[in-house]
Amino acid sequence: VLLAAAVCTKAGKAIVSRQFVEMTRTRIEGLLAAFPKLMNTGKQHTFVETESVRYVYQPMEKLYMVLITTKNSNILEDLETLRLFSRVIPEYCRALEENEISEHCFDLIFAFDEIVALGYRENVNLAQIRTFTEMDSHEEKVFRAVRETQEREAKAEMRRKAKELQQARRDAERHGKKAPGFGGFGSSAVSGGTTAAMITETIIETEKPKVAPAPARPSGPSKALKLGAKGKEVDNFVDKLKSEGENIMTSVGKRSAEAAKVLTPPINTESVHMKIEEKISLTCGRDGGLQNMELHGMIMLHISDEKFARIRLHVENEDKRGVQLQTHPNVDKKLFTTESQIGLKNPEKSFPTNSDVGVLKWRLQTTEESLIPLTINCWPSESENSCDVNIEYELQEESLELNDVIITIPLPSGVGAPVIGEIDGEYRHDSRRNLLEWCLPVIDAKNKSGSLEFSIAGQPNDFFPVQVSFVSKKNYCNIQVTKVTQVDGNSPVRFSTETTFLVDKYEIL
Repeated sequence: VLLAAAVCTKAGKAIVSRQFVEMTRTRIEGLLAAFPKLMNTGKQHTFVETESVRYVYQPMEKLYMVLITTKNSNILEDLETLRLFSRVIPEYCRALEENEISEHCFDLIFAFDEIVALGYRENVNLAQIRTFTEMDSHEEKVFRAVRETQEREAKAEMRRKAKELQQARRDAERHGKKAPGFGGFGSSAVSGGTTAAMITETIIETEKPKVAPAPARPSGPSKALKLGAKGKEVDNFVDKLKSEGENIMTSVGKRSAEAAKVLTPPINTESVHMKIEEKISLTCGRDGGLQNMELHGMIMLHISDEKFARIRLHVENEDKRGVQLQTHPNVDKKLFTTESQIGLKNPEKSFPTNSDVGVLKWRLQTTEESLIPLTINCWPSESENSCDVNIEYELQEESLELNDVIITIPLPSGVGAPVIGEIDGEYRHDSRRNLLEWCLPVIDAKNKSGSLEFSIAGQPNDFFPVQVSFVSKKNYCNIQVTKVTQVDGNSPVRFSTETTFLVDKYEIL
């Protein structure tokens, strides 16, 4: 791991230093101050080692380019990285002198950040670094070009109007009439030159807003920015859609808020927190029969306190569906197989802190119909001028609680809105995308089945594929972490769990 990259003087004074791990200023200054004292003169190599770190360096006239690394870092890779750092400095500094480096210090730091991220070398070359740090924006160029064009057009319009007004003034003087008043300035008492100047000023004043719109204060009734004005515009737009026959359902925001509530992690997360996430991908035939069902699950461990980094997770697996389990390569597989505990192969080592670490994942692939969590039965039947559609759902896994369920049925285009007969829950008709969305806030053991009837002109094939989406705080495969204990002494550790069961794809074809 690369700890820091620095440009320092021969005496060890830091000019620019970029730390890639958490280090205090006194620590980095101490390391760089000690560096010149450790170097042996007359030696050919360009690295020095201490008990804790390794210095890899390259002389640059009166300065040194120094990389501070851990002792187990690959020195060949470090030398290659050092060469790239050394080539970057002349790109930004004309002379390799202390004041020049200080002047371009931020440019160098940004370039250093492109070479190394979180202590590890990025796969970049000098040309890529230059491109990344320039941050050339196409949108900015287009905006500037448009603004310049608008300015040119406004100036041309201003000159044209000034000429017209001067011509009108001359014509008026020739015929012995009063010069026309412009913008409240022109009058017979004003001399010609002054009038022209005032006219030009007036035009410039009136043309300026074209170039760069500024909040001018109008003389009439105030049209200043009002709080809540945007909300009124949205309401007016919704009212307009309603008048055109659109079926707008106002509970959409409520439903999305419910979905967010389901997916938001618990507020009081402990120092040891686990995310158990499952995703299902399912394809069914319209006449029954499961074509394919694939489910992927994972336990992610997040430790925020180092004193709880040496722990073991006690897993309870009550699944009887034949789930395939796989532990992380660093996890002791034998311990998991015999005692259902997740611990590291080397018990002296600690789990990484402040990052999500996947420790266990599982997979279930099946074509067994009895394992479908939520069955959907869609029956379109043709009548004389329309098609009657009956659609019903049934929760087969009664232990589940599905939230924010949306069953989406495609509709034929250009035939108007469906006529709803009976419905459990709510619906929304999206005429732009030709969809009927059947919305159910909760499906659980108490509300395990329901139906929807509607009629609309069309053929039976028009109403497929039916798609389903939901979220759940209970997972499908009954795999849970029941206890967390410390490696030393087996004392229990407080932990929190966040479980989500999501849909990747759920289609009835």
